[in-house]
Amino acid sequence: MTQDELPVPRAGYLHGWFYGWYVVAAILVVLAVGSGLGFYNLSVFLKAFVSHGGFTVASASTATACFFIASGFTGLVVGAMIERYDVRWMITAGALICGGSMFAAAHVHELWQLYAFYALFGAGYSACALLPCTTLIARWFTRQRSQALSIGSTGLSLGGILLTPLSAKLIATSGLDGAAPWLALIMILGIIPITWLVIRPSPLAFGIGPDGDPILRDDKGVPLMADGIGFDEAVRSRFFVLMTLTFIFAMMAQVGTIAHLFSLVAGRTGSEDTAAAALATMAAASVVGRLVGGWALAYMSSRGFVVGLVVAQAIVLVLFAFAATPTALLGVSVFFGFTVGNLLMMAPLLSAEAFGLKAYGRIFSINQLCTVAGVASGPVIMGQLFGIAGGYDMAFLSMAIASALAFFCIWAAGPVRALLDGQTA
Repeated sequence: MTQDELPVPRAGYLHGWFYGWYVVAAILVVLAVGSGLGFYNLSVFLKAFVSHGGFTVASASTATACFFIASGFTGLVVGAMIERYDVRWMITAGALICGGSMFAAAHVHELWQLYAFYALFGAGYSACALLPCTTLIARWFTRQRSQALSIGSTGLSLGGILLTPLSAKLIATSGLDGAAPWLALIMILGIIPITWLVIRPSPLAFGIGPDGDPILRDDKGVPLMADGIGFDEAVRSRFFVLMTLTFIFAMMAQVGTIAHLFSLVAGRTGSEDTAAAALATMAAASVVGRLVGGWALAYMSSRGFVVGLVVAQAIVLVLFAFAATPTALLGVSVFFGFTVGNLLMMAPLLSAEAFGLKAYGRIFSINQLCTVAGVASGPVIMGQLFGIAGGYDMAFLSMAIASALAFFCIWAAGPVRALLDGQTA
């Protein structure tokens, strides 16, 4: 082969791979660190504040709601900012805020300080986790979006496998005072360097479109605007309203369960090691479930997939209400993990499929803000029901009912692409 016959590197490809997959790999790491020390770690923090800080389960659960409320409202700002500025600045700011709040966790002694910790932590998490990361994937992929989301969001589960048990161990051996600085350092160094070394804000940085395709241009050669529906039309649609209600109820059940799973297993088995194993087992199952889900979505509708997920979650939560032995609790944690892994990626996927990219950041941020109503109330409701009933039976049955309500909402929402197809017909 002569010099002239050598293959010419394609724009947006590195070592033969579309650069979008490198972005997905970096997002996987960012989400692993953020979720392992944030989302999945909430139940560990709850246990630590109850055991070491002297707070009650009910008060700590209520304070946990501040994490999700702050995350939801911060998401409105993040959603608007990432449409105008480099998303990497948002991720960096979020990691620094999370790290600072985790460092301050060692100095939480009063109830107001507990609320302030969770609010600051939630604001930082919103800026460096799901919203900016799913926006990046939606920009880089169209045809392979479900597969890219399934791989990138696997980081959420890997964080629960690798970092949440480490956090629990550090707190158990060194106390919150000794563990907090190390957790803060891991958060900052695990997110910021890879964000700037690997992530690029969109394929336009390489002069290409999503999936490595050429940029679509009009007759004058001007790049076409991102496809999709305007913000106002999208948020007033029946599909948006019912999809959002679906995730309010579904995430109420899921996050309430995650926040109390460590406490549930530790209380019923008398072993914090078993409780940490349950969290890790759930996270491991969610990795497998998400990868299987990304493959399955190539052969079935996204809406039908969500219908199956919320039904399965309702059944699992009924099983949690009555599981008592370590074997039973770990087994149910596996099945719960399958639903966790997939539900977390379905809201951004449905939003992108239904409304396109024209106003994706703002549309998804409104969805996430509304979902806060469920996410924030789940841990609180379960904590209050635990206090009333003196156990978790009633709490988990109430979350099974919430999952059933999610089923009815997504069933009534109608076809995913009804608005988008109608617009482009």
